[in-house]
Amino acid sequence: MLTQITLAVIASEGGNGGLLDVNPGLMIWTVITFIILLLILKKVAWKPILTALDKRESDIREALVQAEKAKEDARQILEQNQANLAKAEEESKKIIDQSRAYAETLKEQLFKESKEQAKKIVDDASLEIQRKKYTAFEELKRQIAEIAVTAAEKIIRESLDAQKSKQVIDKYLNDVTKN
Repeated sequence: MLTQITLAVIASEGGNGGLLDVNPGLMIWTVITFIILLLILKKVAWKPILTALDKRESDIREALVQAEKAKEDARQILEQNQANLAKAEEESKKIIDQSRAYAETLKEQLFKESKEQAKKIVDDASLEIQRKKYTAFEELKRQIAEIAVTAAEKIIRESLDAQKSKQVIDKYLNDVTKN
């Protein structure tokens, strides 16, 4: 419609002038047409274009805010993971140290117990040896007493002289040594 009006104005002016001639009527109509076109564009196109641009700008701002928030969250998660890893390493080291200490304590305790048990076995064996030694000594004393009594009895029976008594005792001692 606007173009038709513009064409009608150009046609009514007459075609005498050249392209570079200034025609005040044409100029006025061109300005009026431009203003009307601007008003129509403002009503029809500018509001949707500006609304779309504003929406796009707010979407971009929101996306930047979300990206910054995501970046901050990722940084916090990374720091938390590093802290958790350090804590886990520290706890594992602590557990290993405790295990080593427990193993060392257990080793020392077992060594001590085995040493005490060995000492007890040696002491028991020593007591048993002493007891058997005492028993053997007592038995030997009894046998010597019997031998002495028997020898004295034989000496008295024979009532011999000292030379003969000495021979009897030596003979009897030889018999005892053989047994």
